Amino acid sequence: MGRSDDPNDHKGLIREAYRIDGITLPECRSIFLDWALSLPETRNQKQALTDLHGAYVEQAPDHPMTQVLAEGLQATHTPKRRGGWRSRNR
Repeated sequence: MGRSDDPNDHKGLIREAYRIDGITLPECRSIFLDWALSLPETRNQKQALTDLHGAYVEQAPDHPMTQVLAEGLQATHTPKRRGGWRSRNR
């Protein structure tokens, strides 16, 4: 895997996942985790996911990485519940 000119996939991890014949959903999730951890802090993850999903969904709608990108997008839209003692009524 090499470097990429795509600022959303600077290590080319997502691009390469689409090139691997027979790649499985768990393998795509592992690659996605590597991608998320290596995304520069200056890059907005939600926007990067939106751009990547848009780039691949039409050409590979049934690919497991497309599913993983869609799941990632869904997770960024899901509000997180704040728990702990601060959220309880006093």
